[in-house]
Amino acid sequence: MAKSQYDALCLEGAAIVDKPNDRYDIDTEVMFAAGEHMDVAAAAAAVQPWWNRTLTAVNDAVVRLGVLEGDFHWHKHDGEDEFFYVVEGHLDIELEDRMVSLAPGQGVTIPRGVMHFPHARGRTVVLMVEKSGVIPTGD
Repeated sequence: MAKSQYDALCLEGAAIVDKPNDRYDIDTEVMFAAGEHMDVAAAAAAVQPWWNRTLTAVNDAVVRLGVLEGDFHWHKHDGEDEFFYVVEGHLDIELEDRMVSLAPGQGVTIPRGVMHFPHARGRTVVLMVEKSGVIPTGD
């Protein structure tokens, strides 16, 4: 898909869900159906941080793509674990008792109910896997 086509698909009329800060561009609608080809690298290259979209649904979970830069906020998900996998850049996830640092090719699962604070050190591209219906900004 050409970048201009992708921009039109993703950015024009995108619904923003539970947006606590104007810099978070979050949409939970599934972008790609099962069996549909997706170019994750092209999707990430086409947008600016903080952009977060649900790429696809897999059983009762969703795979989300985040293009991040800077700090998110302290939050937790009471009913869902959250898996982070860094594709490019560097992501620190601050927990109440420690810091988890992730480089490309590394991931971590944050258990449900655990307060966490993601810090993207420069432009960072992350895949996240979490239960369908999750509120991306936390409970």
